[in-house]
Amino acid sequence: MAKTRTKNTQGPLKRFSRRIGGTGSLPVRALRWLLFLMVAGFIVGALVFAVLYATIKIPDPNADFQTETTNVYYSDGKTKIGSFATQNRERLEYDEIPEVMRDAVVAAEDRTFWENRGIDVRGIVRAARNNATSGAITGGGSTITQQYVKILYLNQERSYTRKVKEAVLSVKIHNQLTKQEILEGYLNTIYYGNGAYGVEVASRTYFGKPAAKLNIGQAAFLATVINNPSYFDPYAEGARDRVLPRFNYVLDGMVKRGSITAADAAAHKGKFPKFKKQRANQRFEGPKGHVLELVRAQMRAEGFLDTEIEGGGLRVVTTFDKDAQDAAVDAVKEVRPDGLKELNNAVVSVQPGTGAVRALYGGPDYLKNQLNWATEKTQPGSTFKAFAVVAALENGYSLQTRLNGNAPLRIGDAEIQNQGDSGGKSYGFINLERATEFSVNTAFVDLTDQMDNGGRKILKAAREAGIPQSTIDTIEPVIGVSLGYAPVAPIDMANAYATLAAEGKRAQWYVIERVDDARGARVFKHNVATTQTIDEDVAADTLAALQTVVRSGSGVQGRTFCPTAGKTGTATANDGKDGEDRVSSSWFVGATPKLATAVMYNRGRGNEELEGYLNPFFGGTYPAQTFAAHMNRALAGSECGSFPPRANIKAEKGTAVANPGTAPKPKKKDDEKVEKPTPKPTQPAPQPTTPAPTQPAPEPTAPPVTTPPPAPTPTVPAPKPGGEGGAGNGRDGGTGPGGGQG
Repeated sequence: MAKTRTKNTQGPLKRFSRRIGGTGSLPVRALRWLLFLMVAGFIVGALVFAVLYATIKIPDPNADFQTETTNVYYSDGKTKIGSFATQNRERLEYDEIPEVMRDAVVAAEDRTFWENRGIDVRGIVRAARNNATSGAITGGGSTITQQYVKILYLNQERSYTRKVKEAVLSVKIHNQLTKQEILEGYLNTIYYGNGAYGVEVASRTYFGKPAAKLNIGQAAFLATVINNPSYFDPYAEGARDRVLPRFNYVLDGMVKRGSITAADAAAHKGKFPKFKKQRANQRFEGPKGHVLELVRAQMRAEGFLDTEIEGGGLRVVTTFDKDAQDAAVDAVKEVRPDGLKELNNAVVSVQPGTGAVRALYGGPDYLKNQLNWATEKTQPGSTFKAFAVVAALENGYSLQTRLNGNAPLRIGDAEIQNQGDSGGKSYGFINLERATEFSVNTAFVDLTDQMDNGGRKILKAAREAGIPQSTIDTIEPVIGVSLGYAPVAPIDMANAYATLAAEGKRAQWYVIERVDDARGARVFKHNVATTQTIDEDVAADTLAALQTVVRSGSGVQGRTFCPTAGKTGTATANDGKDGEDRVSSSWFVGATPKLATAVMYNRGRGNEELEGYLNPFFGGTYPAQTFAAHMNRALAGSECGSFPPRANIKAEKGTAVANPGTAPKPKKKDDEKVEKPTPKPTQPAPQPTTPAPTQPAPEPTAPPVTTPPPAPTPTVPAPKPGGEGGAGNGRDGGTGPGGGQG
């Protein structure tokens, strides 16, 4: 008879016990304790949930949701700039909402909607894990019921407390309402973008038809856009590539749930529905539209969702000063010549020491042109020379450093000319202060050449002043970099000059002071942070040089009743098509102790020829006059303050020129007449708001240096990053793609 072998089930347990150094009873006790803790945790969790369920009351939706419009105010917190979409809603009953729309939103937002009890435990666990690993409340795992509860009953606070309350209320709502009632409320409440709240208004906004007539593709799109109305906006550039992946996902979900057939889905996959022409929002009409759009963009950057911005009933207090904003608009109207429809203007003011944007003019009407010229990048021309002054003072040079101001100047194969506000003269050997005063291109190129890695040092100084690193990365450190060949946003130039006016303390510009929710609770507050990025003595001497520009140099028409430091700029570009340089933009950037402002003029979509269209076109004319008109109004009634005294930094490098002379006056040329030409009768040049010299600025008396025979001007490749300047030499002879004239 065969022997039967009995399996010893205790063997593995004993061996396991021996491995952990104990007897067979230890793992049993550990398992019991683990089981006990699990049961105890479940009981405690259930008790906590029961207590929360009993104590958390469902708020009155009418009380918490009656304020739907987000209002935006000037810095006084009382005067309203405008608002973000008042919720335009036409409520539908459940049976009036087509089944295809109901099925589409379930497939898009909550595929367990008909089965879950208001919350999706697996989704919550997944979201909790993601939040824990990311170190922030990122959301996720929300059911349709939870989204409905959050919109209708809660604020937008990002915290675990709010998430717990949301989950409890979701279960309560699930127990008190039918699934049909929840879905009806959700579809009538949720934001669909472009000012549309509720499925009926959304259907009319995007397709020009009532919701009852939605087809499969249209319903799938409306279910798609709910996820992120800004990202999936069909009217935005590149929308098709962003929308279609999720649009296809919704159609697949409808097939899986049996709402539509695979053939139905295939008929719509990869195809954009035909949208109604976008309707203009009149609340963005005029110059204030650019202000409101910048505020909205900054709110998104601070983490606010479109649903909060457009329909959260928020109260937004901005940095914009009502008087300064009006002054910017009035200055453009007063100075800008009539009849030039293609002419663009930008005026933007930043407060030194805080970075608060006090005024912004980006264009006359946001509804007609959405390009905000105050934030669009444009070649700044010689206004960029201020950073060369900073770099020189930081690297062993002084305002008395001897520079070659002769024209033309040849360095290697490159030939540099003096153009723009300098009048194209040859200035001989002059010092850095005088070169700044008259915006002498050749002297600044010579300065860059004298410094080791001069181009990189100038870009480093620009970054220290406040030009963003993202912009610096697009600029190649060519020898003519100080001439402003690479595009920079006026708002960043204003902020950089604000750093100088704040004695070298840099702050990031911002436009939102604080945000309160519909209940009055503070949900955001900007905290000013400054960093001493430029030495105080360097800032003081740079300001001293820039003050000579408006006192007796190329920017006399930019004078204000306050101490003023500023710089003119007239940029050129060359796209290589015809080999000819063209005047691409005209600037004046300056500061008083209390306010820094950048003014920019350009044409068309930017980078188009100004010469022959705007007369005169130099930065020392219309831009300087606009600056003065704006600042005199914006600063009226306030104390001017004062700049720090000149530090007189001593040079460790180079040769000093303490008393530069005047070069012999060159023969009269046609281009000299262009320096301050007489405006055409049809577009008279406006008078400056303060007295300004009518004669050309004084010239140095030192004889010019003899230069070698002319050498051919090379064609220099454009920098790797694109931009608005094309390849080739600037009108000033800079070796970058385009450059500053003065």
